[in-house]
Amino acid sequence: MPFIPLEEHLPGITGLLEYRQDTAKPIRELTHFLLRGPSSLSEGERELIATLVSYRNECKFCTAAHTATADRLLGEPLTTSEMKYNLETAAMSEKMRALLQIAARVQISGKEVTDELIKKAREEGATDVEIHDTVLIAALFCLYNRYVDGLATVAPAQPEFYTCLAERLTNHGYIRLPQGYDHLKKK
Repeated sequence: MPFIPLEEHLPGITGLLEYRQDTAKPIRELTHFLLRGPSSLSEGERELIATLVSYRNECKFCTAAHTATADRLLGEPLTTSEMKYNLETAAMSEKMRALLQIAARVQISGKEVTDELIKKAREEGATDVEIHDTVLIAALFCLYNRYVDGLATVAPAQPEFYTCLAERLTNHGYIRLPQGYDHLKKK
């Protein structure tokens, strides 16, 4: 049960963002820009960063939400599954693997990112902007994971919930729906 009163039909981060729409607006805009804005990394690759960090932070809601979204954007579920269990052998480009290794270190602490990790990412073709955005996305999802779990939000157990959420995030991004979320209430 959440530590503060939240709308029952809005589990996870959505309930928190609706609770404080004034603080949610800049967070949503930053998230939308980083995950859906212009980038040389695909939207699916950026969702992989969110997935990996959330998984390593053991945030059930964010892990399920971003796994479903990455799977949808990548068009397959194997990459997210393999990446969670063995980043070294998961099927992906070496550049993406190097960026995810950076994200994994940011999840522990920003001070865990080393010159060697940055050098490896550059050797694999990562640009300075991609390195920057990887670190920022990883840090942002540490914030989200701690926000969601720190206020004990609900994480639905039904996979269908996350499939619908992934569809919404794919089609509308991270900006609040103009009509709000009352349409999600069970009739």
